[in-house]
Amino acid sequence: LKSVRNRLKRKEMHVELKKMKTKLKREQRKRRKKEIEELGDAAPPSKPQKTIESTREVDETIVQSDDEEVVADEATDELSNYDQGIEPKVLVTTSPKPVGETYKFAESFIHLVPGAEFFPRRGFPMKGIVKEAIEKGFTDIVVINEDRKKSNGLLLCHLPHGPTAHFKLSSIAYTEDIEGHGRATNHYPEVLLNNFHTRLGHQVGRMLRALFHQKPEFQGRSCVTFHNQRDFVFFRRHRYIFRDRKKVGLQELGPRFTLKLRSLQKGTFDSLHGEYEWIHNRKEMDTSRRRFFL
Repeated sequence: LKSVRNRLKRKEMHVELKKMKTKLKREQRKRRKKEIEELGDAAPPSKPQKTIESTREVDETIVQSDDEEVVADEATDELSNYDQGIEPKVLVTTSPKPVGETYKFAESFIHLVPGAEFFPRRGFPMKGIVKEAIEKGFTDIVVINEDRKKSNGLLLCHLPHGPTAHFKLSSIAYTEDIEGHGRATNHYPEVLLNNFHTRLGHQVGRMLRALFHQKPEFQGRSCVTFHNQRDFVFFRRHRYIFRDRKKVGLQELGPRFTLKLRSLQKGTFDSLHGEYEWIHNRKEMDTSRRRFFL
């Protein structure tokens, strides 16, 4: 096409080429469908699609779920108290002097996490809140931050020894804003973690999982999902129903929001002397579309 100097003729040739490619793809899909109908399970598998996720840069920290070294480390780290059967008890608070929008998200988060309690900030320092929460037996602290009267950050601190993760919070949609939403119940939900492949991703996924009880109440048929895609963690809550042995129906309960990890700090919150395990540096880290950390 580049050799054709006439712009109109070049445009016509491009349209024809596009039509020909579309027709070829349609014929390939028809042949594939016919092959599956004739051979059934014996049909050869389709070629995997090339996506940004499937062509991600090689990361040495990617681990398998049955890695013995990872299993041994997780059995003795700061989050091991959750794996030992301690029931989660979550304290939810806000940044100082919040507005109504932040209170609204805090209320929605409390209804989302069974057993969560709200604590008004009232200008109390974060270190004092952490100390009091440990004394009262809380296992996690969630701080909702705001900027320009909108919730834009979430701080998750695991107690009593950390770690502390800071997330960017975006794309908030409340239950009443979701079309066809259902009504949530008080049953303990099932927790689904998707695509947390690296050591950092494992740790972040375990921190999010530790907010919920280990023994879900299956009669409630509710599940919460933390889906990691390109280092954005999408949260959804659904109720499911088995229509038959193969088909499952889903109804979204809300709310929905998106998290992006900004930093991971060892121990409990300490903005002055805290030791950071990982900090997101856009200039040094966001050098490729195919480079991911979770």
